[in-house]
Amino acid sequence: MSTALTIAVQDRIARITLTRPEVRNAFNDEVIQELKAAFESVGARDDVRAVVLAAEGPAFCAGADLNWMRRMADYTRDENVADAGQLAAMLKAIYECPKPTIAAVQGDVFAGGMGLVAACDMAVSVRTATYCLSEVKLGLIPATISPYVIRAMGARAAHRYFLTAERFSADEAHRIGFVHELVDADQLDAKVGELAQALVSASPAAVKACKRLVQDVAERTIDDALIAATVEGIADIRASDEGREGVASFLQKRKPAWLAG
Repeated sequence: MSTALTIAVQDRIARITLTRPEVRNAFNDEVIQELKAAFESVGARDDVRAVVLAAEGPAFCAGADLNWMRRMADYTRDENVADAGQLAAMLKAIYECPKPTIAAVQGDVFAGGMGLVAACDMAVSVRTATYCLSEVKLGLIPATISPYVIRAMGARAAHRYFLTAERFSADEAHRIGFVHELVDADQLDAKVGELAQALVSASPAAVKACKRLVQDVAERTIDDALIAATVEGIADIRASDEGREGVASFLQKRKPAWLAG
């Protein structure tokens, strides 16, 4: 039994739910492996026609958890490459899941959590959710999630929110196309269910082919070369002086050196 997530299948809809609300559903290397395995598993099931990614608690996903960040702070560059490669593989498993996917966003989405939402085919958000790509505040960059997030929000919005690390509202996430629908909290399950039912009602082969069609046609394919470049990018900056200082200052609850003096 996993303490990080649950998987339930009903009426041909699989629901993968993040179940670590006490840490705002932040992920670590174990959770990443479990998410990857979950999407690969439900994607291969004949009795599944659509997949919902959901979460418990006030946050959908806060990105990397603190204990994992503490370990990463001491990683060598090679260890950072291997570590980021696992996250990249998980995001690719979500993005390339042969079944259509819906992110049911019931709360805040930060940093790596933005990658989870962006890797899904569609997203429904409660109006009260807050979004943030916070990496530059830690001296890092959202490299591994960037192929998916930029596709979801567009390059123009990415220029702003990657660079400023501003928090932005669900209304803004909807305006820039990062999420498809905004609902009140008590309507989230109904709207997600409506979309899932539309997917279940369509031709399974056509839905699978349409998903592949969009991925093949839209801009550059997320291929091994692009993924390798994003893995190298995050490893380089994690191992840099400012990257180490940014993470250390965050964990130690102090201002980073570039804000001192």
